Amino acid sequence: MEINIQNLIDDARCYQAVRDLRWPGKTFCPHCNADDIIKRGKDDTEPHKQRYECKQCEKRFDDLTNTVFSGHHQPLRTWIIFLYFMGLNLSTEQIAKELNLNKDDAHYMASILRSGVVEKKAKITLSDEVECDEVYIIAGHKGNSAAVKKRNV
Repeated sequence: MEINIQNLIDDARCYQAVRDLRWPGKTFCPHCNADDIIKRGKDDTEPHKQRYECKQCEKRFDDLTNTVFSGHHQPLRTWIIFLYFMGLNLSTEQIAKELNLNKDDAHYMASILRSGVVEKKAKITLSDEVECDEVYIIAGHKGNSAAVKKRNV
């Protein structure tokens, strides 16, 4: 007997997890950051995806708007399981096989998830004294030893 892991994951819990992580206290508009939000029913194709409307800017959005999960044909549970497998350090090809995905789709999903993680990183600002290693300066002169000889000034 073969068990498909996707059948063990509940869509409602995946959407609730996204809501809990995204809006731990109160729902905010992803367009204007206002918190005066109206629930506007569930999505027609994804019955657990909540739709909203912002009273401030009057724009509509859902649980996945402006996230790495929005606008893709794979269901949210596939993304969540994919992310979990990435955390287990499985290769993209292993994940594709486990989730019965096309290898190209799996590579695309992995790059989307990685870029989402990178975009959330705070920008690094250098301050005070910064030291540079000369190796980076001369690295482009490989094979040309005359270019790296110290000059007498």
